[in-house]
Amino acid sequence: MYGITDLKTGTTIDIDGAPHIVLEYQHIKMGRGGAVLKAKLRNLVTGSSFETSFKGGEKIVPATLERRSAQFMYEDEGSYFFMDNTSYEQFSLSTKDLGANVNYLKEGEAVDVQYYKDKPLNIQLPIKMDFMVIRAEKGLKGDSATGATMPVTIETGLTVTVPLFVKQGDKIRIDTRTGSYVERVK
Repeated sequence: MYGITDLKTGTTIDIDGAPHIVLEYQHIKMGRGGAVLKAKLRNLVTGSSFETSFKGGEKIVPATLERRSAQFMYEDEGSYFFMDNTSYEQFSLSTKDLGANVNYLKEGEAVDVQYYKDKPLNIQLPIKMDFMVIRAEKGLKGDSATGATMPVTIETGLTVTVPLFVKQGDKIRIDTRTGSYVERVK
């Protein structure tokens, strides 16, 4: 059982017998009342999204999803194709199924696939992944003292805000949960 403090972006929970994933959440502390968690959830079976709230003492049931290892193969017209690493079967998931995860998919990348009743629903990416910077503007000399940042484009097309010392061709590590820069990789 989960409490409201256990819910984070990407957590899967069971509501009325169907698996749901937490897309966004916000803890709200009331003055004299207890804490409340407002969350935006997506039903992994139907794809519908909705907002709900959970009270402080409420117990939340985790969803029972099977996880299998797979490899991302390629993308074609909004469908993303994967290969199961044990059975070598290929399957596809849509952009709607994957959500923001599409911004981090690279060909050949290993991912964990979440299954519900033998149907692939979603993928779980590593928390931190390395990407090549393909486009970056030159930082001005002397700007590094202020902690200034600039936008760069990584190999998947995603734009990320990084410190000024990052250059085109550098490899950077990104937190896939937040889409934020972590560090430059040597």
